[in-house]
This record gives sequence, structure tokens and C-alpha cells, in this order.
Amino acid sequence: MIRTRDMATRAGRCPLSRRMGWRMVSTAPDWPKVLPMHLAEMSPTVALSDHDDRPLRPALLRGWRRRCPNCGAGPMMRGYLKVRDACPVCAEPLHHQRADDGPAYLTILIVGHILAPLLLFVYSTWRPEPLILALAFSFATVALSLYLLPRLKGAMVAFQWAKRMHGFGPAPDV
Repeated sequence: MIRTRDMATRAGRCPLSRRMGWRMVSTAPDWPKVLPMHLAEMSPTVALSDHDDRPLRPALLRGWRRRCPNCGAGPMMRGYLKVRDACPVCAEPLHHQRADDGPAYLTILIVGHILAPLLLFVYSTWRPEPLILALAFSFATVALSLYLLPRLKGAMVAFQWAKRMHGFGPAPDV
């Protein structure tokens, strides 16, 4: 790679040296036709700038409330965990989301970190009967998991929307 200033490029600006005005120029005529993702996002056909960023905190709070991350008025979920294809109020498309197993993993992580120390504290302090302890903590595990799962899914979809991931933003032309 040869770095030059103000020369035409094939791949656009280098993400690490964007502020200095440096561009990447290849000496090989058959430089990659398929660009890596971090270079494809910086291609000249896609204008990504800081003023296009969507606010993360309001989007996460709206997602936690299971509301549209764009307007905050429309419901994001059609059922318990089914995300709508689009917001019924502002028509923001939500079908791009790829939450997959992320909310389930986060739910297990949070419930385990809350209830495991609580289980140790309750057992060492009051020494309840094992059957009572197992029933109480089983109920608490199920209840807390059912409460957190749709909220974490909404927050994950809102995070993807705010960061323009998985089709929520402009697609780079490669």
C-alpha cells in the first residue's frame, strides 16, 4: 500500500486515517473486488457521519418498554416475543432485526447473577427446608425470566436500530 494525499482511490478512505485526509491506494491492478466490511462501510457511495447517528439511550429505553425505537409510541411486539414487521404509528421497518438467542443468553446471565447470591444468602441466613427453598427459587427464576425476556429482546432490537445494524441503516454498495 502506498499512502498519498488527494489521489483517487478504489476503496475509499481508510477508517483509521479518515481525519488526516489520507486515502488508501493499491499498487496492484487487481486489488480486491470484494471489500472487507469495515472498508465497505467507508466507501464513497455511503455517507456515514456522526450527525446521522441515532440516540442510543432513548432507543434502549423505548425498546425496554417494548415500544418502537423510532417514535416510542407504537408497540414493537405483536405477541410475547414476536417483533412486528413495521411500527403501526410511524411505519419504521422493524423486520431487519436479528436478535436470535441474544435475549435468552442475557436473561440467563442476569437471572443467574441475581438469584445465585440471593440463594446463598437465604440458605446461610435462615436455613429453610430444601423443598421450600427449591420451590421458591424455581418460581422466582421462572417469573424473573418471563419478565426480562421480552424487555431484553426489545432493548436488543432497539440497539440494532440505533447502531444501524442488520439493515436498519443504508446498505453499502459493494
